[in-house]
Amino acid sequence: MAATPAPIPPVRPSEPEASTPIDPALGLLSVVGDLDVPFQRLETTADHELLSRMQRELLRIRVLDARMIVLQRQGRVGFYGACTGQEAVPIACGFAVQPNDWVFPALREQAIMLVRGFPLRTFIAQVFGNSGDVLKGRQMPSHGSGRVVHQVSWSSVIGPQIPQAVGAAWAAKLQKRPDVMLGFMGDGATSEPDFHAAMTFAGVHQTPSVLVCQNNGWSISIPTARQTASETIAIKGHAYGVPSVRVDGNDVLAVYEVMKGAVDRARRGEGPTFVECVTYRIGAHSTSDDPTRYRSSEEVERWQRRDPIERFHRWLVAKGLTTDEKRAAIEAELDAEVVAAIKDVEPLPSPPRESLFDDVYAELPWNLREQREQLLALPPAPSHSESGSPGKGGH
Repeated sequence: MAATPAPIPPVRPSEPEASTPIDPALGLLSVVGDLDVPFQRLETTADHELLSRMQRELLRIRVLDARMIVLQRQGRVGFYGACTGQEAVPIACGFAVQPNDWVFPALREQAIMLVRGFPLRTFIAQVFGNSGDVLKGRQMPSHGSGRVVHQVSWSSVIGPQIPQAVGAAWAAKLQKRPDVMLGFMGDGATSEPDFHAAMTFAGVHQTPSVLVCQNNGWSISIPTARQTASETIAIKGHAYGVPSVRVDGNDVLAVYEVMKGAVDRARRGEGPTFVECVTYRIGAHSTSDDPTRYRSSEEVERWQRRDPIERFHRWLVAKGLTTDEKRAAIEAELDAEVVAAIKDVEPLPSPPRESLFDDVYAELPWNLREQREQLLALPPAPSHSESGSPGKGGH
């Protein structure tokens, strides 16, 4: 009989009033689990360039999220889901993958697209859902995707992207392609049937996949302790025969090292890995949410002291790799870029109405061709400015 893997211990014992606490004394590369990852500090000259890029991307998504929330509050876009407090996970993951790898995101992984080179203006156009949007306005904001960066569109339904990632990984394995598939989820998704199906399939077929749970302590308004009795999220992986690791999700270097090790392992044909990133959502679940109704300000303040951007900045300053002045200059530059992109993108018209029939079939059948002709024979609907309705890009 095979030996049973030792349980993955919690980072810190549970507290009655907190969702998923983590010890703030844990420094960089704070990891527990059974995945053998050769950790090393990023110290070479080349690594310094990577560290600078990491900081820039962390700051960019923070600046971008803040601007997008302002637009939503002004009625200029219909919805937004920020990743404030959780930036370390998507940014680290974006640097850990190769261009041929695919990402199957949940709500807070859209920044991976930017790290991998997706244009900022096109990203913002998706939030507006106008003619600059490669999705042609068909997805609500924060549901972005792009074939050019191998990021798949996702559904607001909890969990379906997990078996999709595993299925794509199985296809890559059968076709002997070196692609690795990343599938993301929140802690609540690990209690869904799709999680069970995906983990079972990944373990049995040893797919080249890395399944990542961003455990931010809250399934919208339900704390982790009320939606699972499991000691940790990561420990669930053992039941499926999938090596699992629990990492400090507010430590960008720790997440990068774990993800790089897991992705490389999958590419070598050694099978899947399940990663639990312990982090925290500082803001609301989305612009449709009021978190003050279900969690205390004291809890939020505790986690604000563990802000991943501030932790990384302090480390870079201690290493002599940046200064407060350099950071302020970068933030000002990034904010100017975002403001300029909004100015360019917001006036774009809505997607052409005939695009409704695009991408449905490889060759449009006769009945849809007929419907398209009937649509184009009608006068166009009045624009927002003509109708006097507030805002653009509402969903």
